[in-house]
Amino acid sequence: MVIGRVADAVTRGIGDVTASVTDVFDPTVRLGVTGLSRAGKTVFITSLVANLMDRGRMSAFTPSSRIETAFLQPQPDDTVPRFDFERHLAALTSREPRWPDGTRAVSELRLSLKIQPRGLLGGMRGARVVHLDIVDYPGEWLLDLGLIGKSYSDWSERALRRLREWGATSYLAEMESADPTARLSEPQAQALAAAYTAALREARAAGAYDLTPGRFLLPGDLEGSPVLTFAPLPPGETPRGSLRREMERRFEAYKSKVVLPFFREHFSRLDRQVVLLDVLGAIRRGPRAVEEMRAAIADILEAFKPGALNWLLGLLGAKRVDRVLFAATKADHLHHTQHARLTDILDAMVSDARRRADFAGARTEVLALAALRATVEETRVHNGETLPVVRGRLLETGREAALYPGELPPDASHILTPALEGAEEWLGADYDIMDFAPAPLTLRPNEGPPFIRLDRAAEFLLADRL
Repeated sequence: MVIGRVADAVTRGIGDVTASVTDVFDPTVRLGVTGLSRAGKTVFITSLVANLMDRGRMSAFTPSSRIETAFLQPQPDDTVPRFDFERHLAALTSREPRWPDGTRAVSELRLSLKIQPRGLLGGMRGARVVHLDIVDYPGEWLLDLGLIGKSYSDWSERALRRLREWGATSYLAEMESADPTARLSEPQAQALAAAYTAALREARAAGAYDLTPGRFLLPGDLEGSPVLTFAPLPPGETPRGSLRREMERRFEAYKSKVVLPFFREHFSRLDRQVVLLDVLGAIRRGPRAVEEMRAAIADILEAFKPGALNWLLGLLGAKRVDRVLFAATKADHLHHTQHARLTDILDAMVSDARRRADFAGARTEVLALAALRATVEETRVHNGETLPVVRGRLLETGREAALYPGELPPDASHILTPALEGAEEWLGADYDIMDFAPAPLTLRPNEGPPFIRLDRAAEFLLADRL
């Protein structure tokens, strides 16, 4: 087993040496984009690429003036689906715009930027090309990396406890009707797996985030396979050929054949990482959802193992993410006067994770942004009081509406403390966050879609490498 892992590392190292030599002449930045459900990964990538190609709005992105052109090229990984940029952009910019479909599997897109270097030597050398490879993947899959060190019994105990905590008890009745020591019945295994998947969806709707295995919610091309046909069972005997023995075997197969290959083939090759979080959505669901998101963020960053590496370790395939951006999305659902408070809340939520990353040598940043601005800001007088509101087209009805969602507290602890203490609801506060549809756009030449702080995100993630 150990020899096999060493051999595998050496094989990957040879490939990485070749890639590193190539990068001397044709530099590449691999940017991972992930986030938990409904965080806006697809919109972020689509708007980022569109605004890097047409940079009229990218005032805070310092390399913008030196980019002669940006163009899409075939991606380097032939076995990974291409991120469907053109279709997603068409959905956002059509006469009747709509949000594109969310991330359901790994996809990739290569954007090549032709850049004029600075200074006298830059003028003598001429323009150079830097490739930006964007890798999109569900955050739910990233949480699975925590399963690698767990046994089936450990995972089962935790999974059953969490279902009870979130009131997703429908699976428990299905489980109690089964005899784990009886001989495996495939229809029964399928029924248990389906019931457990339904319970995970139920818990997610209630505000849970740390739900494993992540492929149960987003199976991709593995849907219906035996590696996704298992479920947690209480501890007990595991006779050969029994239901519990087979569930344990499939859990181990999931780790070795799904989780580890994902880490090796995609995640471990990233240079930079964006973690998108719908913090406003968690606040709307209540204190438990905020604490759940905070804990999930900590688990996610633990998987990154971020930090600066010397060149030799890099050649041996031990690449680590050296910059991580945490972004609270949908900032356009709030008036700009509250954006600093939203940033402070996210900063407090990720403070432990940021300290670990900084200690390891990585750089981290926290932003409140909107990759596509769907609202405009106004002030309205209500009961003699002037309120800062946002106005947009409601997703459910399509009608225009102005929203004052309530003020976020000036002290982030007023959100995090009730969450940590397990409060059921916010004391004396009500946060009314609506879902807005994308607004019809009229784009001028050399302009990408409108956004909030997307150029600042690009500055942190890419400027030093361009």
